[in-house]
Amino acid sequence: MRRGYATGQARRERILAAALLEFAENGYRGASLARIAERVELSQAGLLHHFRSKERLLVAVLEHRDELDARRFDLASAGGVDALHAMAAVVGHNARVPGLVQLFSVISGEAVTPGHPGHEWARRRYRRLRAQVAAALRLGVERGEFRAGLDTEAHADRLIAMMDGLQTQWLIDPERVDMAAVFRGYVDDLVALLAPPAAPGPGTAAAP
Repeated sequence: MRRGYATGQARRERILAAALLEFAENGYRGASLARIAERVELSQAGLLHHFRSKERLLVAVLEHRDELDARRFDLASAGGVDALHAMAAVVGHNARVPGLVQLFSVISGEAVTPGHPGHEWARRRYRRLRAQVAAALRLGVERGEFRAGLDTEAHADRLIAMMDGLQTQWLIDPERVDMAAVFRGYVDDLVALLAPPAAPGPGTAAAP
């Protein structure tokens, strides 16, 4: 039974990898189940045995990508400055896997339409990501790494917008846009900007 489960799980992983490539190259509407099946040497009926529809396969691919990112980068336990550097590490990793970035960008662009099968995934993902980043920033405030009164939700939105905008520019013109370097610089600037004001030294008069 364990051997059969392992074989089925390995085949499922191969299907997800092939589907990721197909969706990244052609988007959801242009992707073909027949081509995905051919990539993994299955019949289309065999593919549908594992994933009953194209919609379910797309959602499985997107959730699989999120699971991989969650295992690789844990923003919740980092918090504060460490969380911002972890986000920079995510961008650095993404620069090495253009297929994944292309998939995310293509599907996210298509998913703005409410009827798209990835629409709910995209909405849940952004809500979860905003909440995670805002919580990491609040932890930085509690630790004294960031100034008090910080609007963590607004900064979370800006950080995510910066990541996604850079990804689009990089995909279009990778020779001119160093996505990882630009985002690292942005994080360094933000850490300095959000730092609490330095305490006045001995003998220093307080500002009026």
